[in-house]
Amino acid sequence: MANVTNNRPLSPHLQVYKLIPTMVMSIVHRITGAALYFGTLLIAWWLIAAATGQAYYDWVNWVLGSIIGKVVLLGYTWALLHHMLGGLRHLLWDLGHGFEKEFSTKLAIANIIGSLCLTVLVWVIGFIIRF
Repeated sequence: MANVTNNRPLSPHLQVYKLIPTMVMSIVHRITGAALYFGTLLIAWWLIAAATGQAYYDWVNWVLGSIIGKVVLLGYTWALLHHMLGGLRHLLWDLGHGFEKEFSTKLAIANIIGSLCLTVLVWVIGFIIRF
């Protein structure tokens, strides 16, 4: 008698699953959560520079105000807002709502659209206030 289970995988693999919006948003939620650690280090760096002295503070502002710095801060802003909206989605689920397939898919799509729109809004307000 041959062992037919030898060729089967022990657990499902990513190739088995079809990517759906809720799955993608779950993965992105985890990635943005990890990215927020790096962004928090940037904020701590900026605060330490402010406490250290004017010259160092000016240098850190120059770094964060460069094109690369602005792109990193833009990504941090998006990650923060996306993770926040994803957390609200998880809170809704914790309260026992939104488990229907169609609604959870719409919520996942709204999460990405909302985070992008809120990021643009925050940056537009930031530029308006700055000038």
